[in-house]
Amino acid sequence: MAALSIQERKRLRQIGHALNPVVMIGDKGLSESVIEELNRALNDHELIKVKVVAEDREARSALITELSEVSGSEIVQTIGKIALLYKKAAKQNQKLSNLVRHAHLGN
Repeated sequence: MAALSIQERKRLRQIGHALNPVVMIGDKGLSESVIEELNRALNDHELIKVKVVAEDREARSALITELSEVSGSEIVQTIGKIALLYKKAAKQNQKLSNLVRHAHLGN
């Protein structure tokens, strides 16, 4: 996946600002069901927020990196326990994609 340009990243952050986390990950880390849910959410919405509840900063950072790797998504931004992940859908869902639903925010 090509790295996002500064403009794309900025637009995704603007859209992401209006979103709530759709996947929560606790101290137990990544289970099969969490990975499935993450992939489903990315497939439907393309841009999602994930909340990682690990207290240790290094553990949280490693978990967010792992999330990005297993899902094939790009980390747009990380603030505290919230990560904004982006993955272009193979076939964009006009009703569910946050990029379509919040397109007006990027203008």
